[in-house]
Amino acid sequence: MHSNMSSYLIMPLLIGIFNYPTYASSPLTNPAIEEPSVKHDALEINQFTSKTIEHKQKSYPDSLVISTDFPGGNVIIEGIDGDTIFLRPDQRDSSTWWFYWYFRVCGAAGHTLKFQFPDKNPIGTQGPAVSTDVGHTWSWLGSKTVQGSSFTYKFEQGDKDVRFCFSIPYLEDNLRQFLQKYENNPHLEVLELCKTRKGRRVECLQAGKINGNPKYRVLLTARHHACEMIASYTLEGLLEVILTNTNSGRWFQDNVEVLAIPFVDKDGVEDGDQGKNRKPHDHNRDYNNSSIYPSVKAIRNYVPRWSNKKLKVAIDLHCPYIRGEYNEVIYIVGSSDSAIWQEQQEFATILESVREGQLPYSAKSSLPFGSAWNTAANYGKFKSSSRWVGEQPGMRLATTIEIPYANVGTTVVTADNARAFGRDLARALRLYLENSVK
Repeated sequence: MHSNMSSYLIMPLLIGIFNYPTYASSPLTNPAIEEPSVKHDALEINQFTSKTIEHKQKSYPDSLVISTDFPGGNVIIEGIDGDTIFLRPDQRDSSTWWFYWYFRVCGAAGHTLKFQFPDKNPIGTQGPAVSTDVGHTWSWLGSKTVQGSSFTYKFEQGDKDVRFCFSIPYLEDNLRQFLQKYENNPHLEVLELCKTRKGRRVECLQAGKINGNPKYRVLLTARHHACEMIASYTLEGLLEVILTNTNSGRWFQDNVEVLAIPFVDKDGVEDGDQGKNRKPHDHNRDYNNSSIYPSVKAIRNYVPRWSNKKLKVAIDLHCPYIRGEYNEVIYIVGSSDSAIWQEQQEFATILESVREGQLPYSAKSSLPFGSAWNTAANYGKFKSSSRWVGEQPGMRLATTIEIPYANVGTTVVTADNARAFGRDLARALRLYLENSVK
């Protein structure tokens, strides 16, 4: 059937054009966060003539609209056959196939549709994540709705806007909602690291002991690869501990200044790019002598000055591949530096001992350098964030941590338990700094 796709090919889904406001602020200032204005186009199925789907039975509703006209949207519609929609992830400028997709369906109330990916299978182990409230809350559709590289969804009569995504999205609006809870917190300052190539603001958060002379400094980064969304929920949980009036929170507020970059690839996050293996190289391969991305260049310029030799820990949060070995466990990516690898192992042991959240973690899951994909050949001539920051004066622990998209072992990943793992990280970080860093 797919070899005959051209006989009923539909025009590709028109990807939305985003018009974001230009901020007049200079780098590392504190402008108000504004809501972007958005202009989009959508694919309206009922506009296609009968010739477009020649001798194919039409069973989709006349009002059906499938679109990506919102931040993070990504999919290309390839065709339609009855109640089956053929689609694929938009790879854009990625040099290799990757699996991120996110789209919405309107006007399908009361109908059942099948969504088929004819190419490689980009559906995770829990099926798609689905939202029926304009993306505010998400649940997993579940593997029972999945058959091979397709899933089926029955739209209820009240379903006006249903969104489907490879995993649980996290975008600038999610960060805005998180920061609003702490807008009057004296232990948080929201700054601007730089502007992206497209003029978007790259947020830079300073948290903990932001006034005075901290004993330690810690760097937290996420979304070097735009699609790795679960990492952002973990970052939220970690920051939550640092900002709250608890025993652990007060310890951080008295001892540690944290610098957090929630979206290193901000354009990719908002545009809905894969981000992984972006041409000519992605953000996490941009830490060589001459960085091409404004955010990486700004990190490399600012962090050494900010550190003042007190930067002791750097944690870069990622998500792994779609499924399979090493992709359904939380793990630390081992450093090629033997001293840092020793610190990673110590931190892993502490993290396992303090874990309270639902997501399981074992220190034995750490991936030593030279194993599986973690080899010199994988990095080639490029340098990752963790390797670069590990070279900074006084650094003890520079590590990447991978958090799966859909399941950790038999435990299903949710926004809440990903945040809980972030709180586990905060507890481990405190013990590590108190007991291991002099």
